[in-house]
Amino acid sequence: MKRKATLRLTLKVLLAAPLLLAALPALAQDATGPIISIIGGLQPDDLLNIRATASPGGKIEARLPNGAALKNYGCKTVNNYPWCKVEDTQDAHITGWAPARYLSPTNPASPPEDTAAPATDARVPAAAISPLPSEAPPPDIAARLGSTEPAAPPSAVEIGRTAMQDAYGLAFAAAATAQSDAPAPDVAGDIPCARHLGQPMTRCEISVARTGGDSTVTVTWPDGGTRVINFHDGKPAGSDSGDEFRFTREGTLNMIRIGASERFEITDQLALGK
Repeated sequence: MKRKATLRLTLKVLLAAPLLLAALPALAQDATGPIISIIGGLQPDDLLNIRATASPGGKIEARLPNGAALKNYGCKTVNNYPWCKVEDTQDAHITGWAPARYLSPTNPASPPEDTAAPATDARVPAAAISPLPSEAPPPDIAARLGSTEPAAPPSAVEIGRTAMQDAYGLAFAAAATAQSDAPAPDVAGDIPCARHLGQPMTRCEISVARTGGDSTVTVTWPDGGTRVINFHDGKPAGSDSGDEFRFTREGTLNMIRIGASERFEITDQLALGK
């Protein structure tokens, strides 16, 4: 009799195994999610703009430094430039789009489409639609908080990653404080500019600080980062880049080149107030 019961149990296990194996791929697919991308490739003092839309002119939601970790939900190409839908791993409120060339690795998947909230039946009054009451918490405090067993300590890798992200966060906060303490610029506007070799001219926001006959023009790139150009005795005199600085003038227009790729067009009126 015992041998027959054991045989029946074995047959049931053998019959159930194919069903379990067939369910594994579906479970694995449900477990997939965004990949983690790390910001890199910026200049040491630059910050990457996280924009509300996949466009250099989109609203800036946040600015993050090299080494920041982002959830990458997928990428798409807009005007021949790849952009990725991202979310800050430390602050879920920071979401938006970032240029793919500053993210490693990128996510080959397509980003999720924004979906509108479902419309309600016009025949049903809004007052009649009420949320379901939440389930009352159990009276036992241990049951409310979950298991009473102590949580496993974080691994060395997790501790190191958290320390690195905290350090970057402190550096970003210090930079933001320093910027808030700086005096307001004398002039703000935008100029024609290009950052990469072969790139058409686009528009860059600038701020100008004047001291006597000299001025400092700070150019903000659409995809994050800045370039500082100095004017002395009414002419372009240099920049904060170590690359070769040169310029030509046409009337009151200064056409400036830095290195092999960076180009700017700044008028005397904008830079010097003349």
